Amino acid sequence: MAINIKPLHDRVVVKPAEAETKTASGIIIPDTAKEKPQRGEVVAVGDGKKDEPVTVKVGDVVLYGKYAGTEIQIEGTEYLIMRESDIYAIV
Repeated sequence: MAINIKPLHDRVVVKPAEAETKTASGIIIPDTAKEKPQRGEVVAVGDGKKDEPVTVKVGDVVLYGKYAGTEIQIEGTEYLIMRESDIYAIV
C-alpha cells in the first residue's frame, strides 16, 4: 500500500494493526475496552539523519511503544508518524 507522504529525517509512518476483537477463548471485547495496538506495518520512511540511516523499510511489521507517535489521518485512514527510535523491534 503506497501513500503519498514522505516523512523527514528519522521519522516513519506506521499503519497500526487492527485491535483484537476477541480473546483467545472467544470472548468478544467491546470497543471501550480495546487496547491500543502496539504493532503495525511501516508504510513510509524518511531518509535518516546525516550519520544514521533508517534501518526499517516499507513493509516491515514493527512493535512500538503504547504511546509512541502522533496519530494522523490520510485519505480517511489512521496512521502513526513516529521517530525510528520509538520502534522497539521488527517482527
